[in-house]
Amino acid sequence: MSDRRCRQGSDWVKSLLGEDAVVQILAGDASFRRYFRVLQGSECFVLMDAPPGKEDISSFLTVQAWLMAAGLRVPKLIHEDRDQGFLLLEDFGDRTWALYLMSKNKQAVSLDDLFRDALSQLTALQSSDPPTSLPRFDIARMQQECDLYLDWYLPRVAGCSTAESEQESFYQAVLPLLKEIESLPYVPVHLDYHSRNLMLPGGALPLGVIDFQDAVIGPVTYDLASLLYDCYQHYPEEARRLWSRKFYDSLALEKSVLFDDFEQWHRSLRLTAMQRHIKAIGIFARLAHRDRKHQFLGEIPLTRLHLLEELDYLGLKQHDSPLLYVAPEHG
Repeated sequence: MSDRRCRQGSDWVKSLLGEDAVVQILAGDASFRRYFRVLQGSECFVLMDAPPGKEDISSFLTVQAWLMAAGLRVPKLIHEDRDQGFLLLEDFGDRTWALYLMSKNKQAVSLDDLFRDALSQLTALQSSDPPTSLPRFDIARMQQECDLYLDWYLPRVAGCSTAESEQESFYQAVLPLLKEIESLPYVPVHLDYHSRNLMLPGGALPLGVIDFQDAVIGPVTYDLASLLYDCYQHYPEEARRLWSRKFYDSLALEKSVLFDDFEQWHRSLRLTAMQRHIKAIGIFARLAHRDRKHQFLGEIPLTRLHLLEELDYLGLKQHDSPLLYVAPEHG
């Protein structure tokens, strides 16, 4: 561990576990948080580094306690230091859903098993009593997320400068769709419920759920859209519809009666996925060009493919919103 925060975190861990604790870099994410693996004998832990002033560790702890009480498998808290911005957490290992699908040995847990467990935990989440402090995923936030596409993807990745009139036309096209999303029933939402944030601890179920600190109150379709229309996976539409229907059939009556039928539900799911993919493309571009995490440029092609499929499904043509069809400048 070379920088000041690394040394500070290492000193904190050793003050808790002893000088024989070994701290190794593990991963970063799309924020200022970093993660380290802590080894002590046969035990493993995860050190989360959330720099004060840049990351709110209190909100993480609030959400972690709520999700655990709701029955989701989230990492157990071992130790905390809110002032320094360090947490010592249970280690779920390295095997995400995404990595598991890439492995050669997938005998123990099938894709159907993964979806079944993920939907079971999602049902528990939506049925839970969330903290009153959770923000609402409203239309203003959706518009801000669309701004990421306009401000980062178009000029930095697509090499496309846009006039004010073009941006106004963009919002005229998407605003009715955002209003439609906002009209859906609202429930507790993880916000990033996908294959890189669902783990297989020890290669087995139940899934471990991570990266939940940005939870909101949002559309009932949001987390399912994140899972089935994952930016990092391309499942057959037949499978997506199967699991969409299973989830729809399991909805509480007070939510399901707000949809005429499954087709209306599934359209709402695709609409939610469309909004999420517009945001994701903008975020990937910002991560690459502002934060120098250039690997995220590689996530844009599949995400754009999803977006174009959703536009087609929803009947939105290129003349309706030309900016959504602009391809990357290279590749």
